[in-house]
Amino acid sequence: MRRKGQSESETKKTVKRNNARLEIVARNAFSQRSLRRHMGRSRHKQLAEQRSEAGRHSRPAVTRALGLLEALVAIEGPASLIELARHLDIPQATAFRLCQRLEDEGYLIREGGTRKYAVSARLTRLGIGILRSTGPLSARHAILADLVESVGETCNLTALAGAEVLYLDRVETRWPLRLMLEPGSRVPMHCTASGKLLLASLPKPTRQQILKTLKLTPNTANSMTNRADLDRDLQRIVRRGYSTDNEEFLAGLIAVAVPIKDERGRTFAAVACHAPVARLDLKSAIALVPALQTAAAKLAKTFEV
Repeated sequence: MRRKGQSESETKKTVKRNNARLEIVARNAFSQRSLRRHMGRSRHKQLAEQRSEAGRHSRPAVTRALGLLEALVAIEGPASLIELARHLDIPQATAFRLCQRLEDEGYLIREGGTRKYAVSARLTRLGIGILRSTGPLSARHAILADLVESVGETCNLTALAGAEVLYLDRVETRWPLRLMLEPGSRVPMHCTASGKLLLASLPKPTRQQILKTLKLTPNTANSMTNRADLDRDLQRIVRRGYSTDNEEFLAGLIAVAVPIKDERGRTFAAVACHAPVARLDLKSAIALVPALQTAAAKLAKTFEV
């Protein structure tokens, strides 16, 4: 619309300027809408990534606790908070809360004189219970029975239970002269073939820690009561891959044991054969090691999951 006193030429110039201003305003409005849409998409993506990351660290407490126990087993020995947090890829504060809760419940203990965590007696008992009840028990018993038939002497399946050896299963020979030890029985670690084998298989720091406090009772004249002598025997066991009991637990009884290993080569149990010296000498018992190793490989498969 032409203003009063304004020429037609001036009117056209005014309209042109106003149109230009409207175009600039429209462009700015469009740019702002585009920017908001872009920022909205970026914000949505950022929030999604944050939720994904939070989800990774906000697993159920039971899952995180079991993961920490698995990490402790994988580290194979007492572990610090830093080691556990790194292994699980979680903050140290989270690892500390999990360890504190498990310690309060009696599943973890603090290693003496250090700030490292280790499995407790309660957790060990739980592990042994799982070991005894996992897999085809009848198949394991049948493997032991076949072994006894092959070697002609009593054989047993054992595992560590704290500072003792626990009998998981056992098959007796038909000979009248034999030692009666039922599944569930416990025997010392330092003077039995299975006990020394399982002790030797532990990581060196753990083995040394146990040796410091292990009670070396002289069950017989052949029992090792000197820690240095026992440690040297354990090193020999590691090198040769089997263990012997030369009348160290009971006078007149000898034994030989070999490891049962998992898929990673870690010893978790042992299979042993023992007999009275009147029927089998130690040299003859050692000759049975290949048969025991074959049975150990078969037994290992019954624990696979």
